[in-house]
Amino acid sequence: MGEMTEIRQGYYTGERPLFKGKDLKIYDTIFDDGESPLKESCNIELYGSMFKWKYPLWYAKDIFVKNCTWFEMGRAGVWYTKNITVEDSAIEAPKNFRRCRNVVLKNVSFPNAAETLWSCENVTMERVVAKGTYFAMNCKNVKADDFTLYGDYSFDGAENVEIHNATMLSKDSFWNSKNVTVYDSFISGEYLGWNSQNLTLVNCTVESLQGMCYIDNLVMKNCKLVNTTLAFEYSTVDAEIDSKINSVFNPSGGTIVADYIEELIIEKDKIDPDKTKIICRRESAAE
Repeated sequence: MGEMTEIRQGYYTGERPLFKGKDLKIYDTIFDDGESPLKESCNIELYGSMFKWKYPLWYAKDIFVKNCTWFEMGRAGVWYTKNITVEDSAIEAPKNFRRCRNVVLKNVSFPNAAETLWSCENVTMERVVAKGTYFAMNCKNVKADDFTLYGDYSFDGAENVEIHNATMLSKDSFWNSKNVTVYDSFISGEYLGWNSQNLTLVNCTVESLQGMCYIDNLVMKNCKLVNTTLAFEYSTVDAEIDSKINSVFNPSGGTIVADYIEELIIEKDKIDPDKTKIICRRESAAE
């Protein structure tokens, strides 16, 4: 790592003004109309700076960002970049972070997170708030804590994901995913987890229509299902539910434990009822 050169209150326009920039500390600087200002850069620190145009950090590595802002036209901001940490920043632009490796996001907001965090590997998120569809599609090795998401189709195709203390208002979450574990969280959205493998929910509250269907190895521990209907169709289940379940529909196998089930729908021509053990702590709400 070389000696760092400082840039203070810079104002850059035009294409690639700091192309292949190296060993820079950049303070209170604006990157305005002009694409790819820091493309192919290395060992860059940015403080209190602003990205106002497209593709600011592509093919970069070893980047630290604090108290910075991506405005709406700072679109597709960080692609193909390795080793980037962003702290205390506001990212208004969509399509940020794609095919990046070793990404750390701390206290970051994404008010327009459409198509954000796609196909990234080794991602750590703390205190992240995002609003937008298809968040974190095809990501691998993700850890998130204190995470809030407003947007459908999140984590589609993701692998090796661990989430703590989240609020997710998200239809079709975790579709086609593998090895996802969610702790101490609230998830509301239809069709949760379809076509996934090894989905585990611990101490979670779920509200869903036709949630947790077509899952290979669904594990639920100490969870509540609120207003959740037609659950577990064609899923193999190990579910410990600390509430009633509104309705259960054609589970493929496993064990379901609940306070009681209002409606149990088993179609013997579709599934083998003997493969699923169902235990109710009582027969109805009256008990």
